[in-house]
Formats: sequence, structure tokens, C-alpha cells
Amino acid sequence: MLNINHIDKIHFIPSKRFIGLHLILLLALLCLLMQSFNGVAKPSLKSLHHQQLNEILFNINTYYVDDLQLHNSFESQPTNQQVEALFERLDPYSKYLDETELDAIFSSTNGRYTGLGIEVKVTDGRVYIVNTIKNSPAEQAGLQVNDELTAINQQPIVNKSIEEVARLIRESGQAAVDVSVKREQVTELNFSIKRQQINLESVQSYLADTGVALLSINAFNNHTLHDVARTVAKMQINNGFPLSGLIIDLRDNPGGTLQGAIEVADLFLDSGTIVSTKGRFNEANQYYKAHSGDILSGAPIAVLINENSASAAEILAAALRDNQRATLVGETSFGKGSVQSLIPLGNGNTALKLTTARYYTPAGQSIDGKGIAPDVSINQTMLSEIDQDVIIKNIQGLSLFSSLLDKQDKKQLTAKQLIIMQ
Repeated sequence: MLNINHIDKIHFIPSKRFIGLHLILLLALLCLLMQSFNGVAKPSLKSLHHQQLNEILFNINTYYVDDLQLHNSFESQPTNQQVEALFERLDPYSKYLDETELDAIFSSTNGRYTGLGIEVKVTDGRVYIVNTIKNSPAEQAGLQVNDELTAINQQPIVNKSIEEVARLIRESGQAAVDVSVKREQVTELNFSIKRQQINLESVQSYLADTGVALLSINAFNNHTLHDVARTVAKMQINNGFPLSGLIIDLRDNPGGTLQGAIEVADLFLDSGTIVSTKGRFNEANQYYKAHSGDILSGAPIAVLINENSASAAEILAAALRDNQRATLVGETSFGKGSVQSLIPLGNGNTALKLTTARYYTPAGQSIDGKGIAPDVSINQTMLSEIDQDVIIKNIQGLSLFSSLLDKQDKKQLTAKQLIIMQ
């Protein structure tokens, strides 16, 4: 769920190491978006040689989503300083990835990474915990949501960039990381936490007595499709008959693999567009449609979103809403609607992560910088973060959703009566 290793969609320009892989990476830079601290400091371009600089320049000129008209910008061999200045003209999701960051991308896509296990956001130069991963070192140590991180290894982090904070944590290596936090703006607490490999659980579930289920998707990785399908099937078996309704919780979901988002949307759609992408080169223009078959057989769906629902989470939310398959509840989403491609450099140990396209919802809208507005606005404080029964009860109480449930309940009751009669 949290890593600084998530973009929107990755096309892989041909290379033996990259062929056949497709993923979404959402890299939250600067502020406002959740990140984990498993990352490293921003790699320097100063050590790159001329061939790598030329590769970077060629790829930006050829594939970047906006035509920067760089043909005559560099009359001679570009310098490291000139290429660094060029990156300042790109969007915050485009960057050079060194070998460590590249390895982290593949690890997180397979549902694991090494770190503390916290999601954070940066507001006004201050770092706040959004969530702690279940069974992570951070959760076991006692870090809590809304704690403000104030220092790492006795070094204050106010107004430091995410890259700088990540570097401070990573530099601890196998040793424990000293983390200082401020809780409820008053209490100062200190923790000693050791970084560990964390297996990310992309899906959690809860089934209420009413037959309405809550499905929390924390992130989209290579296992999410199977996790969702298996979890829904298990809940329907435990329920004794098809679910009356489903609530998909995408709050604080920063994204993940593109394929995961598309496949999960396809589970609940019989037809229609899921998402489309548009860019300057042919492979950046893609159109994804749903296949026949809805695993819920039309049972109503509500999708919870908030300001930290981004990228792949927004793709799923928009796909279900625009196809009249779900009601969106909560707060306007983050608005991460750009598409990145991962382009290997040199021998493939490093890469360029470059914005090459923008994605569009089934309704043809770009949500980049705007987000998705919910059908029903509910303040985050009105929904319990922990008590699943409270969440389900609040959503069931919405007139729009309850009317759909009433219709579905009659269908389910009829089906249950037929089973008994047989």
C-alpha cells in the first residue's frame, strides 16, 4: 500500500529485463500524497556519463507526454547540469531511477518491500502518519495514525523533502532507526524500530450479518486480482447465498499495478470501457474494455474514496461509477491522472521513469489535478477507521444505497427460499 514506488502505468521500451511487465507506480513527490519510507534519496545525475545523458535526452524528446521541442536546445554534448535543469521542466513523477530504486519497484509490485511499514503525507512541511501496515515494525512498535514525525536518528525533519527523510531511514541499514513523533500536538514520543522486509496484504474483508460485505483494497499489485476474486468467493460461501451488497474501501489507497486495477474493475463489470490512455507515441494510446461476467451478479456496490485515493484506485472508482455500477462515497480523490513509462538505460540496471501519457475515465474525463468527486459526500470523521460494522451501517443508511439494497434483498430472499424449497 505504501511505497514510493508506484506510478500510473508503465510501458516498457524493449529490453530483456523489462519485456512483458506492466505496472502502475505512484510516486508521491513533495507533499500531499502518501509515501512509505522504503525509498532512497533522489539519485544524482552528476555521476552519469555522456552515453547515459544522451539516452535520457533522447527519451525525453521522443516520449514525454508534452512536446518540449528540444531538437535544437542542446547544440553540443549535454552536460549533467543541463540535464538536471531539464528535469526541473518535467512533471514531479518523471525522474531518473538508480539500481536501488529500480529493484524496489519490482519488489513492491510483487507485494513486498523493506522498510518501517508506515504511510505518510506531508502537509506544510510536516510529515504525518496516515496508516501503519498490519504486522509491520511500525505497528508493533506503537506508531499511530496522525502521529507527526519530527526527527529521524535525532535529526529534525521539518521542511525536509521526502527523499531526504527516506535517506535518513535507509542509512540505518540493519541497525534500528530512532523515530521521534509528536502525538496529539503535545506528547513527544521516541521509538527504536528496525527495518524489515514487509509482505503487503493488498486485500482485507469483513462480512456483516446483513449479507453486505466490506472489501478493503490497500494497494494494487500482481496478486490483487486473485486476492479479490478469492475473498469475494469465500464471503459468498460463508454467507450461504450471494452477497446483498459490497462496499469497496479505497480510502488511502495510493495505487499500484495498472493491470491489477483493470482486472478488478472487470470482475464487477459486464461491459463498457474501463480506462483509456493518450500520449505522443502509438503504444501510449490504449483502450481497455470490460469482458462479460459480473461476480456479484448485479448486487449493489458502494466505493469509499478520500483525498488520498490515487492513481489505480481512481481508475477503479471511475470505471465502476461511469458504468453505473457503483456509487462513490466520501471525499474528492487525489487526482493522479498521468501515465508513466519505465525506460531502461544502459545495461538495464537503471531506468528513466517518464510521464508519457494521461489516462481518461470511461466518461472521457481527465482527473489529473482535479480528482473524482463522490456521488455522496461524507466527511472522513463520519466513518470509523477500525469498526467495520460501523462503516457498513453508515453506508447502508444512505438512501441511495439502501434503496438498491432493498431491491437486491428481495432477489436474495427469493433465491434463499428456492434453495430451502428444493
